[in-house]
Amino acid sequence: MSASHATPVLSAPRRAQCPNCLRPQSACICALAQPLQAATQVLILQHPLELQEAKGTARLLQLCLPGSQLVVGEAFDPGQLQQWLHGPWPGAEAPQHTLLLYPQTPDQPAALTALAGSDAPVGVRRLVLIDGTWRKSRKMLYANPLLAQLPRLALTDTGPAGYRIRKAPRAGQLSTLEAAALALQQLEAWPDGAPPLQALQQSFDGLIAQYERLRAAH
Repeated sequence: MSASHATPVLSAPRRAQCPNCLRPQSACICALAQPLQAATQVLILQHPLELQEAKGTARLLQLCLPGSQLVVGEAFDPGQLQQWLHGPWPGAEAPQHTLLLYPQTPDQPAALTALAGSDAPVGVRRLVLIDGTWRKSRKMLYANPLLAQLPRLALTDTGPAGYRIRKAPRAGQLSTLEAAALALQQLEAWPDGAPPLQALQQSFDGLIAQYERLRAAH
């Protein structure tokens, strides 16, 4: 029997990647991030298809929020998810309240509006964000019962989205960073124009400008 020889397939060399933001070095976003302080702990659950999305904002949001956590996946191990949602993190204590930033539906726990604002009860809060398209986020929600059981914080009166580089299916739908900024403003009782909000907005504007600049160059 004669041996067969496979013809080697030559692949294009991989572009150098930033080890911090995981983007190509030519599109690194680390310098765009303006770190800020928030008492609310933030957990970002990112759908795998968003990991390489050039227009995504989740990684930039994580870089702006020291101590935040970003986890990539779709269906999570329940024990591990329980820890991410309710357990202590390295350098951070376990939260007294964990809530999901997601629209309210009649069959789900009531939104914890009492946790927002200057009169909110004292206690560590953890805000959970799902980073993905609406279709993917719904699949993640129902693939993980622990997520579906969380009380929700639903945004209202969001105003127009500023995310002009990525089309939203419906008016008022925001990028992950924009939605997080509005949620944190409620939970932290930040007034309009507060320095943390300005930092998030400037980081967001920088991402859009960088994407448009790189797109024009190609």
